Amino acid sequence: MDEEMLWPKAVRERVKTGADRELVHSYPYRSACPSTVWTGLVEGAGKDLFLAGYTDYFFWTQVPHFADTIRRKASAGCRVRFLLGDPEGEVTRRREIVEDVALSVSTRIRITLEHLDRLGPMDGVEVRFSSPEDAVNHVSLSVFRFDDQMLVTPHLARLVGHDSPLLHLRRQGGGGMFDRFAAHGEELWERAEPRSPRSA
Repeated sequence: MDEEMLWPKAVRERVKTGADRELVHSYPYRSACPSTVWTGLVEGAGKDLFLAGYTDYFFWTQVPHFADTIRRKASAGCRVRFLLGDPEGEVTRRREIVEDVALSVSTRIRITLEHLDRLGPMDGVEVRFSSPEDAVNHVSLSVFRFDDQMLVTPHLARLVGHDSPLLHLRRQGGGGMFDRFAAHGEELWERAEPRSPRSA
């Protein structure tokens, strides 16, 4: 049977059968993604919670009881990773000039670090700063992984994260969009510099 018999045009237009099958939803702005989506993904992660935004500060306002959730996830064996930009780094300084907003990039990173310090030392929670060589690649693309689902934000020109678009992906197999973005995040993580949650 040919494709037309198996997959009539009307069905193909409604069911993703091609390379975009991993795309669950797209949002023109990160801020347009409902907080229930973020909360559901964080709550649903059981093995790998990898938050590789440059600042990650919004999780504490976007996800109710986020700190308690992190504690619970780590205690249950979920690997929790925060990959942040260096608040003292040159890329951070340049990005602050580009964005030119009161809540600066370094301030947003320090908000995250303060929240992480309040968690205290905890097995299963890791924090790293992206390497100076990778910082420019990190600041331009945020990858948030929740097991086999992911939210990705490519940062546009002078826009802050919440004004940039967002893609919601679900892994469907090897070599798709999910794996490509996951590999990007893992590459940054492998070269990143560990940071103790209570270091200065």
